[in-house]
Amino acid sequence: MAELFLLQGLTHRFADGSEGLAGIDLRLEDGEFLVLSGRNGSGKTLLARHLAGLSLPSAGSIRFRGKEAKTCRRELRKAVGFVFQDSDAQILGQTVAEDVAFGPANLGLEVEEIQRRVRKALDWADLAGKEERRPETLSGGERRRLAIAGVLAMEPECLILDEPFANLDMESVTEIARICGALNAKGITILVLTHELEKILHLASRLLILDAGRLCFDGKPGEAEPAVFARHGLACPFEGYFPWILPKPASARGGNS
Repeated sequence: MAELFLLQGLTHRFADGSEGLAGIDLRLEDGEFLVLSGRNGSGKTLLARHLAGLSLPSAGSIRFRGKEAKTCRRELRKAVGFVFQDSDAQILGQTVAEDVAFGPANLGLEVEEIQRRVRKALDWADLAGKEERRPETLSGGERRRLAIAGVLAMEPECLILDEPFANLDMESVTEIARICGALNAKGITILVLTHELEKILHLASRLLILDAGRLCFDGKPGEAEPAVFARHGLACPFEGYFPWILPKPASARGGNS
């Protein structure tokens, strides 16, 4: 797979001198499905902001498709779609269709192209038929999917979702996980930031764990022993049975891999 991002010694210092990210070395490739986890304050959102071109490193570097990110921020922001944790804040239109059309319209696209993108995004987000609904009349899960549709209408190469399952019922969680899996199957790189690992880890090709701004685990989900999750303040997703995840990997059961 082609290299999407290359981070070398990525460090972010706040105004008070404290470090939000400390020397992150990381390579992300096209078409991966990544889950980034860690306790609150571990640096997940901050790292995602760097990937989306919304923050600049204090030290180290981040390259996007071989170019220094700071020299191609417009290209980077076009390629990376970010669905924020407070996704309601991203909903700006008076109707569902108007909201999804907002981004493409600001690109100056022709009306026919905007309409094509709106139809496609609403299909992906399972919101077709709700074009004239006002966003405030939608359920919490539908509003989250509307925020996703608005980002998808920009046709990103990489989609980042920050805590997409927060405050949603299981039906909505399952639907958003399904959308993520389907998009990844079409070649879109997916990065999900969450501590609710049991809801999405079965789809991931790679698990990243941050703690205190440092990358503490980078590997296949089944390679993470229960002690790894406990060490970094996370519930082990392999304990017990949940119908929306796969059976425990052999490594998590203590068997041979």
